Amino acid sequence: MGDGPQSRSEIVGLLDRFGLSPRKVLGQNFLADPNIVHRIVALAGVGAGDLVVEIGAGTGTLTQTLAAAGTRVIAYEVDDRMRPLLDSEVGDLAEVRYEDAAQVDLAQALEGGPWTMVANLPYQVGTSVLLDAVTGAGQIESFVVMVQREVADRLLASPGSKTYGLPSVVAGLFCDIEFGFAVGPQVFVPAPKVDSAVIRLARTSPPSVRRRQAADLAAAAFSQRRKMLRSSLRGALDDPISVLTRAGIEPTARPEDLPPTSFLEIADAA
Repeated sequence: MGDGPQSRSEIVGLLDRFGLSPRKVLGQNFLADPNIVHRIVALAGVGAGDLVVEIGAGTGTLTQTLAAAGTRVIAYEVDDRMRPLLDSEVGDLAEVRYEDAAQVDLAQALEGGPWTMVANLPYQVGTSVLLDAVTGAGQIESFVVMVQREVADRLLASPGSKTYGLPSVVAGLFCDIEFGFAVGPQVFVPAPKVDSAVIRLARTSPPSVRRRQAADLAAAAFSQRRKMLRSSLRGALDDPISVLTRAGIEPTARPEDLPPTSFLEIADAA
């Protein structure tokens, strides 16, 4: 059992020892750079006694390092094949739950708090898991996560930009978001075909009914992002033009022009 983080040769050796190979369908790209692991933990700012939830334990390199910092870790791992490897490498250092985090209600599954999410998120489900936690699990107060660079750019985008969209609005309704650092494909086993980035989200608002309503309105608007709001919100509001007028928003505006706060104003006027 190690105390993390694992080197590339150690990860390759562990996979070989337990007869494992990464599964593309699960988005398994195992982080194999100890320096990056240390930087993630440092950016999270967690230490003795802090509660951490990890999504995608993988080979346990981040899990080990978080535990070595004194945190209490609950790590989710969808791939039951990893159980013998994680029993060997993590053991009692953390609680590993062999469940699909995309199907878990973290608001119910995590007791107490505050919690910090620290994770190398699987590419296929990373965005949805992150946004579900942001909008639903109020006890998670900060998030330091590795995502595809494209996802990071969308989350950090400003109104009016090509990358601004529903993820930008939803995250912005609940959190302040900052760019951590870029990560190249060469630090993973296997190397993905895209760049990655580590970002940090700090919760500014609890998942209130009002903010969830604003997120739902944004989802309706961005489902037809090329249309004006007076048309795209027709299914979500009985009289979109009247509601938008009361909110002080031009009915001819398009969703990509509105900051997150505008969707709150629409929710208040509805």
